[in-house]
Amino acid sequence: MKIDVLAFGAHPDDVEISAGGTVAALVAQGKKVGIVDLTRGELGTRGSADLRDQESAAAAKILGLSIRENLALPDGFFQHSKENLRAVIIELRRFQPEIVLCNSITDRHPDHGKGSKLVAEACFLSGLKKIETTWNGQSQSAWRPNAVYHYIQDFHIEPHVVMDISDHFETKMASIKAYGSQFFDPASKEEDTPISGEEFFDQLKGRALQMGRPAGFLYGEGFTTERYIGVDSLFNLR
Repeated sequence: MKIDVLAFGAHPDDVEISAGGTVAALVAQGKKVGIVDLTRGELGTRGSADLRDQESAAAAKILGLSIRENLALPDGFFQHSKENLRAVIIELRRFQPEIVLCNSITDRHPDHGKGSKLVAEACFLSGLKKIETTWNGQSQSAWRPNAVYHYIQDFHIEPHVVMDISDHFETKMASIKAYGSQFFDPASKEEDTPISGEEFFDQLKGRALQMGRPAGFLYGEGFTTERYIGVDSLFNLR
């Protein structure tokens, strides 16, 4: 299956928290969007890997994803290695996305920066035909996405581009709340974390308002890119 946009997250819920509105907006535009989680989030303080598998499947339905995969790299310990680069390259060649979304270039959780670098480098290497890969016993063709955008996570980073998610903010929040083990649940007996309090939802709303306002939107999600953004008409910019 060819995918228009493939979003990568170091952990299940990374994409929902930081780019869930963008994913929902793209799906509403008729784009095929998928998510590849690098790890199962097994080191999370709350919940378990099996539970997060179920939660990520529920979030995928809310967002209307075409596919969702998990590479099951070791949470907290995956490295920038040839083996892991190849695993990401296989997914890129398998789904042939035009655009890739991935983790913030730097953030509070070290896996976010590691995941960002791993995916961005794999996007370049995936276009080199002398790197040979196979999927289900079949040789894969080289494929390089047209653009890689890094979503903004816990740390504030000035965005290079802001996506209007005003009509899709509630869908974003619903997809986040699908991860009941990770976020606010007044009945939970598990240990509190920086994201498990009810105020975290207020923080997410504030971030979306903060990103949207300067761009003229009610709610927005910001992205950075490591190269210039090219357009063919200034009238396409808002």
